[in-house]
Amino acid sequence: MYKRIIIGLVLFLCYPGTAAIAQQLIAVETQHLQLLFTVNKDGKLYQRYLGEKLVNKSDYPRIDQGKQEAFIGAGTHDLFEPAISLTHADGNPSLELKFDQVNTSREDKNVEITSFTLKDPKYPVTVILHIAAYYQEDILKSWTEIRHEESKPVTLTSFASAMLHFDANKYWLTHFHGDWAKEMRMDEEELTSGMKILDSKLGTRANMYQAPFFFLSLNEPSGETAGEVIAGTLAWTGNFRFAFEIDEQHALRVIGGMNSYASAYALLPGKPFITPALIFTYSKQGKGQVSRNFHQWARNYGVLDGNKPRMVLLNNWEATGFDFNEQQLGTLFDHAHDLGADLFLLDDGWFANKYPRNDDHAGLGDWEVNKKKLPNGIGHLVKEATDKGVKFGIWVEPEMVNPKSELYEKHPDWILKLPNREEHYYRNQLVLDLVNPKVQDFVFNTLDQLLTSAPGIAYIKWDCNRMMTNAYSPYLKNNQSALYIEYTRSLYKVLDRLRLKYPHLPMMLCSGGGGRADYGALRYFTEFWPSDNTDGLERVYIQWGYSYFFPSFTISSHVTSWGKQSLKFRTDVAMMGRMGYDIDLEKLSTEEMQFSRNAVKNYKRLNTVIAGGDLYRIISPYKENRAVLMYVSPEKSKAVLFAYTLHTRYGERFPVVKLEGLDGQKQYKIEEINLPEGASSQIAGNNQVFSGDYLMKIGLPVSSGNELTSVVLEITAE
Repeated sequence: MYKRIIIGLVLFLCYPGTAAIAQQLIAVETQHLQLLFTVNKDGKLYQRYLGEKLVNKSDYPRIDQGKQEAFIGAGTHDLFEPAISLTHADGNPSLELKFDQVNTSREDKNVEITSFTLKDPKYPVTVILHIAAYYQEDILKSWTEIRHEESKPVTLTSFASAMLHFDANKYWLTHFHGDWAKEMRMDEEELTSGMKILDSKLGTRANMYQAPFFFLSLNEPSGETAGEVIAGTLAWTGNFRFAFEIDEQHALRVIGGMNSYASAYALLPGKPFITPALIFTYSKQGKGQVSRNFHQWARNYGVLDGNKPRMVLLNNWEATGFDFNEQQLGTLFDHAHDLGADLFLLDDGWFANKYPRNDDHAGLGDWEVNKKKLPNGIGHLVKEATDKGVKFGIWVEPEMVNPKSELYEKHPDWILKLPNREEHYYRNQLVLDLVNPKVQDFVFNTLDQLLTSAPGIAYIKWDCNRMMTNAYSPYLKNNQSALYIEYTRSLYKVLDRLRLKYPHLPMMLCSGGGGRADYGALRYFTEFWPSDNTDGLERVYIQWGYSYFFPSFTISSHVTSWGKQSLKFRTDVAMMGRMGYDIDLEKLSTEEMQFSRNAVKNYKRLNTVIAGGDLYRIISPYKENRAVLMYVSPEKSKAVLFAYTLHTRYGERFPVVKLEGLDGQKQYKIEEINLPEGASSQIAGNNQVFSGDYLMKIGLPVSSGNELTSVVLEITAE
């Protein structure tokens, strides 16, 4: 890695109206975004500017000097929420941080990391604030590294990844929340004096109620194409906390990182404590632009193999549930091939013998193949699927255990549970003590043995169906406050080992639906399961919410029988994400099966646009009884538009839609696709050619007035 070290002054500037004081000014910047810091005469690092990149460096001195320290320690003079708090070995509960030096390094030509070293002048404590700038993507990633050389452990009681400061007339916060089957519900509110907290305390399945994403709009609510907005998320698969606090001068500080709830951390001398990254971006062009920033960053850096195509899969769950055998699965392999799917995914129920996995009450943790259901083993299924022209994938939930299992009987000390308390079950299961290295070996070996015994396995669905309750680690003994943090770190250790041996095996991140959807885990996974709710109408809202932070190819979207909409509507909704099927194909009519084959062909043909194109959300389902969005290829030669009519009022009609993201100088042919056999398009302008200028300024009528209907348009430059 190429490195350069800067110690001392970056720029010498004289501030107007003051004595000629030499002060540092340090710029962290991308193509369009800039974060400026200054070291003032008190020797502390201050945030001076965050916003659109300034063209002329000569303008820097004109910016009002930063009033807020970039990373504030608790217990001294500051009156509001700190970024970090700790108790020294001698009992002193304060931390003062002064600037020591700044270093820069490069990961590649596109990524520069600026590292600010801050030290306490009285105690041997060092905090390094790292900020990675992704130039082309306009993304910043901030994390901290905490060290000390005191004689005994220092207790960390809060530990942010970043602290950001803003000064605007008003602040509007958009956040996301929900529960099982109603993930990513979006709310927007004005922040007022005091503090707003978004957090999770669930340990595993940490995103079940609150999602780790936010938009912060300055001065007024931002829309898709206009407004000053910051988008942020934490790359962490555990408890998170975002704090938004407005002070008495109406300045706002935003503090993001791991949640310190029940997690006071005893840090040993010389050992680094490294926080996960807060990932954020900024734009004056509204939520659409910051979304596209995140999508491009995810393709290149945030998701495993983000620029490789995903597979269309058929899952057996809706067709069989737990009740299946080899013959039934062989028939489903035929169905997958007939559909045009790339992969068959065998879901829950394939394992355990003493306590067979015939429902969710038993067997979890006993990862040997069920001999009654599958007497010839997984390898036989892999070969049969391959012979029939489809790949084979399999479901696992390796972090969990049923009390009714051989694993529970053999290793009661491997379970997270409070001593002297009744066990608390959720979905009839408990969480394994992944902090224990023996449990880490067990989880890794479970996957490794499965993949080694059946080397043709082409896909893993990794599930996690419960949160932590009554959590106590026998391994940690008297250090229980480290549990929530060390569990997630231990999960990453297992995934690191797995990826070292199987670097490109596609894996879905699942957690009882969308309980895990974060960039901490997605560096190990190729996609995630956003919700167990696959009702087409509900999925419009769920996938809309996720689309703000994740590109389409990461959002697994399956056609199922859940919902009262037509097969076309459910298919069109699935196509806006990573398309798949979990439906009993035998129940489809001949016409419906042919429609589905054609839809899969269309999706595969257009996948480079849907997965790799720029997303423009045009009409929000939160504002109208319809949703319209489109993907546009980077060269603007191809686009795909999705229009969904939701529950409409009697006689409701919709105006034309002005398209976005096209080249005004190009001519585009409009063609409606995903039409059932024999149906004709009702879109005025179908099979006609329009200029990009016309489509963006005048628009097209793309929405039907009939509720629960949908339209997919292929838009091709002539």
